[in-house]
Amino acid sequence: MRIAVYLPLLLSLLAPLGARPLAERCEPRLATWLLTASALVLGAASTVSLGLLAVTGLIRVPRLAALGHWSAHTAQRSDPTELSVSLIAGLLLGGAVLMAARMLWRRARTLAAAAAEAACMPAKDGLVVVEDEAPDAFALPGLPGRVVVSTGMLHTLNESEHAILLAHERAHLKAHHYAFVALAQLGAAANPLLRPLATGVTYTIERWADENAATATGDRTRVARTVGKAALASHRTPARARMSAALGIRGAKGALAGAGPVPRRVAALLAPPLGRHPVLAAATVAVVSAAGMATAEAAHDLHVLLMTVGAW
Repeated sequence: MRIAVYLPLLLSLLAPLGARPLAERCEPRLATWLLTASALVLGAASTVSLGLLAVTGLIRVPRLAALGHWSAHTAQRSDPTELSVSLIAGLLLGGAVLMAARMLWRRARTLAAAAAEAACMPAKDGLVVVEDEAPDAFALPGLPGRVVVSTGMLHTLNESEHAILLAHERAHLKAHHYAFVALAQLGAAANPLLRPLATGVTYTIERWADENAATATGDRTRVARTVGKAALASHRTPARARMSAALGIRGAKGALAGAGPVPRRVAALLAPPLGRHPVLAAATVAVVSAAGMATAEAAHDLHVLLMTVGAW
């Protein structure tokens, strides 16, 4: 097979280098879409590439080649791929499929549990207030979703900051941020090299929600102050927040607490809104397109090879 089959694997090594710049310099909503698409497409393309390499190894084995009426001898002469490379690709393919299936199963169970819990929660305008002195707030996906806020958080923030908190959490539900996180993590499960892209998505969805809150309230400085205030007030994670964290929507507790992305988010809110950054966007689209076209070319090469080794 030609070099095209290896290109998605090479791009998977290079793409994570652009995850941080894209998350930091590009408008959050666009950055989320680009990072998610990159993780999903590169994860799928690299998995397909491993599958194509594995198949070229299978048709070199006489007994297996006979099942498909292929010539193992012709395959050895027509394809430059080493058998050892095909065997390694097969092992990596098995691991990728297993990890992706495991991630999908766990995420499906978590989403089902979240929807069931949300349906059982009495809410007013989608808001659920729980008696808990620990400051906490998070979005719980469901049909419909719920914004869950502890009494501790309500006591920590003043009335204007309550509006900012609700705008932030409702943005998570309205834009289905849990779906972006799930898709990015699926790509990273199939290809661990893409984990920086999935990490970038967990950051950009928070920035996306921050910007929605800033637009709704018209005061970026107050939103930044609320983010910092909620982070300082948070000391422990209530049991309810664990499900939200598992879905990748960290809420006021998980996303605002700790050193992590909080200083970056506050700094971004205190700065002018980010633009679309066409250069980074174009580069990302080019990488994703190249991976897709390389996979299609590699699949065509395999088709031609199978037609050749089958003519005996």
